[in-house]
Amino acid sequence: MSQAKSSVFDKLPSLIKKSNVTLFPEGAMGYLVGPTLALLANSVLANYFNKYMTDVLNINSWASEFFKWLPVISVIFVVLGNIIVGRLMDKSSSRAGKARPLLLISVPISFLALLILFVISPLATDTINPQGQTLALVCIAIGYNLWFAIAYPMYYTPHAALVNLSTRNSKDRTLLATLSNATALAAMGLSTMILPFFLSMLFVPQTTNLPEGAVLTASGEYTLNGVVLYDAVASYNNWKIFVIALTVITVIGALVEFMFTRERVTEETMGQAADAAPAKALPIGQQAKICFGDKFWIIMMVFFFCYQLGGMAKNVSQLYFCQAMFPTAEGVYTIANGGAISGLLAIIGAIPTAVGMVAAPILANKIGKSKAIFCGAILATVGGALGLLAPTNLIVVYVSFILKALGSTPAMYLSMALLADVLDHQEAVHGTRTDGLTMTIYGAIMAGMTGVATGILNIVLSNVGYAADNISSPAIRTAMPWVFIGVETFCYLVIFIIFIAMGVEKFGKYDHEAIVLDQKAAALAENRVYLSAEEKIRKEEGEEAYQAELKRQADAKAAEEKKLANMSADKRKALETKEKAVKDELNALRKAHGRKAI
Repeated sequence: MSQAKSSVFDKLPSLIKKSNVTLFPEGAMGYLVGPTLALLANSVLANYFNKYMTDVLNINSWASEFFKWLPVISVIFVVLGNIIVGRLMDKSSSRAGKARPLLLISVPISFLALLILFVISPLATDTINPQGQTLALVCIAIGYNLWFAIAYPMYYTPHAALVNLSTRNSKDRTLLATLSNATALAAMGLSTMILPFFLSMLFVPQTTNLPEGAVLTASGEYTLNGVVLYDAVASYNNWKIFVIALTVITVIGALVEFMFTRERVTEETMGQAADAAPAKALPIGQQAKICFGDKFWIIMMVFFFCYQLGGMAKNVSQLYFCQAMFPTAEGVYTIANGGAISGLLAIIGAIPTAVGMVAAPILANKIGKSKAIFCGAILATVGGALGLLAPTNLIVVYVSFILKALGSTPAMYLSMALLADVLDHQEAVHGTRTDGLTMTIYGAIMAGMTGVATGILNIVLSNVGYAADNISSPAIRTAMPWVFIGVETFCYLVIFIIFIAMGVEKFGKYDHEAIVLDQKAAALAENRVYLSAEEKIRKEEGEEAYQAELKRQADAKAAEEKKLANMSADKRKALETKEKAVKDELNALRKAHGRKAI
């Protein structure tokens, strides 16, 4: 049997040695703390970079076409970047895994991208010469694409793939998916709940060189037409310092995630031996044929498209919406006041979302992951419709936000575990996994929707004549609710409709049986000894862990038998008939693709 090639990443082994998933340190450090720190920079860019461009760089006034189309055109490069990352994962020959090494590769690229965007790029406004403006646009274009098309996919795609590659245990996978998706909430929370209260340090009110007609308010800020004026130079310098600190946090986060994660499924495909070579990557065309012929996979990709588009449209427009719709008691429209309301909205929305972190796995175990997402989409749609009815009523907006947050929690926490079920089902049917192509497309969606949502916002802002000093105009106040509330509401309506047909979970039990059958056949063909999950635990962790795993399985089996015993004869017969139908359906699929029946 061929050996895995030595890699520099093998010299940085995982600190996770147990075969079973544990909440600490693997879950807490590898799937919560590390990713939260690593994702913080992207959360800040997603929420505030557009506001930085319009209110600090004033770019929409002197480069409006660039401002409108940069995020949209960049989506092309985002897709290409994710294709490259996906193929790198497929072709990985490191014993460190398919995904984990890429986390480290993303670190220097992230550092360079942030440096170009905020430190090297000059502050060019309509008062500076054209050469300065051209240099600023070049730096922004390079830095923007370096981040969203290379650095972020190089981190986020393998980060997301780790849930699929961590374990086959459904409950453990749900736990890790919950923690992994909670990192997006945590990073977004830090940038939308805490940072808004310090926006006056990043968007500094202007006190000198005031234009004619500027008025001093009771709060000590100068306004023009009821809108606070900002000092571009002071804001620009403060952003530099802030981003340098953000870069350090990003580096620490990626390193922590690398050290506290492990790819157990990858180890299986490497022949279950520590020095075995990984299986040869399946050609992208064959992966595409499997994926686009699978209705469950298509449903999941449409889901991720809608989920991310709606969420990013909400995030990128939130500060604009809050500033435009809710002035101060004096009738002044300020970033500080809009930021305070935005922060309060985020806090209010985070409470049900945090509760959902605990409730979602429980709900998934009761009714299933897909049904939980389906029910949540209904609630989110209703909540969004309520917000559209009265977008200037802060109480109504709060209630709408809470309902949407409650409805979104199953989608937020359970979707990656459900995607892992889909990939397992593909492996059971076809005898191979499509992690490479799947995570390529998933990563392109999750990274690309930032550009699409920002492009939608920028086109709307340009069409309604947005400028930093006219955010209170009727056109802007009419448009913002449809971007902030309307896009996400429509997306959840689509999710509700498509999830009517989602039924991959019914195959779960038999998918795992089929995968084990195929692994035994592969071991026999390669003339090696097959190791079951239990035997692997005994080999790696000793007799105590092995006996604990056997007890866990015995307890689970006893609970299932007790549940069956308590059923009436008619219900038991109906359940057996249903399970037989599912098994027959899976075997028919396996037979169609040349696989043995289970």
